[in-house]
Amino acid sequence: METKYGRNSFFDGGLFALIGWHILGFLVTFFTLGICYPWAICMIYGWRINHTVIEGRRMKFIGSAWGLFGNWIKWLLLSIITLGIYSFWVRIKLLDWKAKNTRFRN
Repeated sequence: METKYGRNSFFDGGLFALIGWHILGFLVTFFTLGICYPWAICMIYGWRINHTVIEGRRMKFIGSAWGLFGNWIKWLLLSIITLGIYSFWVRIKLLDWKAKNTRFRN
C-alpha cells in the first residue's frame, strides 16, 4: 500500500513544528526548574511518534508525563544511591519506557 509520499514508511512532521515543540519543552523545563522535564519528554516524543508511519501504519504514543514522572524519581534515587553509576542505565530505561508506550493506531 503506497501512500501520498510514494513509500510505506515516512515521517510527516514539519521543521517549524519541531522547533516550536523543542522551545516549548525547554521553557516548561526551565521555568519549573526541571520538575516538568518528564512532561517535555512526553510532549516532544509524542509529537515525533504521532507523525511517524511504518509500513503504512501510523504510530501513536500512549505514555503520560505522570507515568514517566514516577519512573524518573525512581531512576534519580537509584542514581543517588549508587553514586551516579545507575545514571548510565537511565537513557536505556527511558528508551524502554518509550517503546512500551508506543503503539500502532488501529
